[in-house]
Amino acid sequence: MTELNHQTEPFKIKYLGPYSFSIGDTRAFSEYTSGGVVTQVKMAKHLHFKSFRDSLQHPSLMDMDIAKWGRSHQIHLGFLALDQFAQQNGGRLPRPHNPEDADKLVELCKTINDDLPTEAKVEKLEEDVLKSLALTARGDLAPMQSVVGSIVAQEVIKACSGKFHPVFQFLYFDALECLPEVAVVEADAQAIGSRYDGEIQVFGKTFMEKLQKSKWFVVGAGAIGCELLKNFAMMGLGCSPEGRIFVTDMDTIEKSNLNRQFLFRPHDVQKLKSDVAALAAKSMNPHLHITSHQNRVGPDTEKVYDDDFFEGLDGVANALDNVDARMYMDRRCVFYRKPLLESGTLGTKGNIQVVIPHLAESYSSSQDPPEKSIPICTLKNFPNTIEHTLQWARDLFEGLFTAPAGFVNRYIEEPKYMEHVMKLPGAQPLEMLDSLKRALVDEKPKTFVDCVMFARKQFEELFSNQIKQLLYNFPKEQLTTSGTPFWSGPKRCPHPLAFNPDNPQHLGFIIATASLKVPSNIQLQFVSSWPHVYLLCLYPYVYLDCLSAVWLCGCLPVS
Repeated sequence: MTELNHQTEPFKIKYLGPYSFSIGDTRAFSEYTSGGVVTQVKMAKHLHFKSFRDSLQHPSLMDMDIAKWGRSHQIHLGFLALDQFAQQNGGRLPRPHNPEDADKLVELCKTINDDLPTEAKVEKLEEDVLKSLALTARGDLAPMQSVVGSIVAQEVIKACSGKFHPVFQFLYFDALECLPEVAVVEADAQAIGSRYDGEIQVFGKTFMEKLQKSKWFVVGAGAIGCELLKNFAMMGLGCSPEGRIFVTDMDTIEKSNLNRQFLFRPHDVQKLKSDVAALAAKSMNPHLHITSHQNRVGPDTEKVYDDDFFEGLDGVANALDNVDARMYMDRRCVFYRKPLLESGTLGTKGNIQVVIPHLAESYSSSQDPPEKSIPICTLKNFPNTIEHTLQWARDLFEGLFTAPAGFVNRYIEEPKYMEHVMKLPGAQPLEMLDSLKRALVDEKPKTFVDCVMFARKQFEELFSNQIKQLLYNFPKEQLTTSGTPFWSGPKRCPHPLAFNPDNPQHLGFIIATASLKVPSNIQLQFVSSWPHVYLLCLYPYVYLDCLSAVWLCGCLPVS
């Protein structure tokens, strides 16, 4: 199918599986042999939005929660009715928790629904949902604003970058399950001229007072911890003399934290996270009572977080980055019967779990499915995805630089380390001793020349010798027992590399590997160019002979 080599325009394919696809009718092409390489091209997608007027009558809705299927249509109808209600009542929205105004809104919804085109009508109105919308229409909650604000921010980034699919076209988010089961009386939901009026008009003054008197323990002040503290401060949690928030985090702020941990600023780098986060939260709400700690949660701090401490709490919010600490806090909350707000993130994914004593299962009651591991043979011989190459690089780094150094440090620092090694089963003692000998004797560099030679040998072994051996075992034309080419599907035939110091990737590997190999007793002053490394890589043995007693490898010894 050499005709495909001259395609100037990308063409559409049909996905068949992870390693196969169809390109349609191939009768006009010559026979396919093997070894073809296809480049995926992402094509622009053209979206056509309705005008605002048309979309009000014929909305394109996105559902955020599949458990609330069809809820978006109800809320869309409710917002149309709210607009008409405001027009009919001098611009005011329904009064907080006023049954009369709520009934009027439901009637407006019925009228609007009858006037809609047949295909846009809602079959059955959920009056409870519409009444809840009317009863809380004047409310304003900080956590809801956080959700809406984050979605808007994402849409702005999509519009600026032209990447990713935008929201098409209406998106409604509700959390009606957060409303109290017992109806709030109208008298308890009246504004009192405070910063919490928006919250009072949703949950009532009694609830607000209880929230202000609450005592919560926030474990972690990273990305999630910052968001929790910001929301708690804006909500008024712990803002009465009886209330308080305790936050603990033993880490200091690093520059890489600033892109997502928004309570921190560049001048806060190297300061304690818990202290800075507490001050930032208090600046948002001066009435907030917050105490910052720098303790790790665990058995060693149970004298600090003892019975009296937990008994005085109303709840715990986890913002941790490891499973062990999460399970420990879960056990403590189960023991003391305290509510737990558990949350975590992984890349763009997020998870939240609300644990209520005697009502919901605990965090430790269920476990995530184990992560899919990559077979060793795939990593070493048949990598075919970017994840494989990343894992291969991590394993190589671990084997070359991390594990040997760890063994040597334990050998030096622990007096009884050898006794522990000799008790290991099977051939492990011999393997461990061999690893120590190579790190301390055989492969220990005395000069930076040794480090460069080590790097050059690693390049030859990894990118030439091992590939040549693999092609000797499985030649390029190898066939399987079924007659199909061995190097097909996910198996792509590799090619050994000939080292070229003019190639920046080749030379970069040498520089990085040699630099990592340098022991602490060799002090080096790096120069801007690496001409000697270049010569050493190109003519290693000739160059070493010429150097004689003077060694220059792009570095000079510091006196």
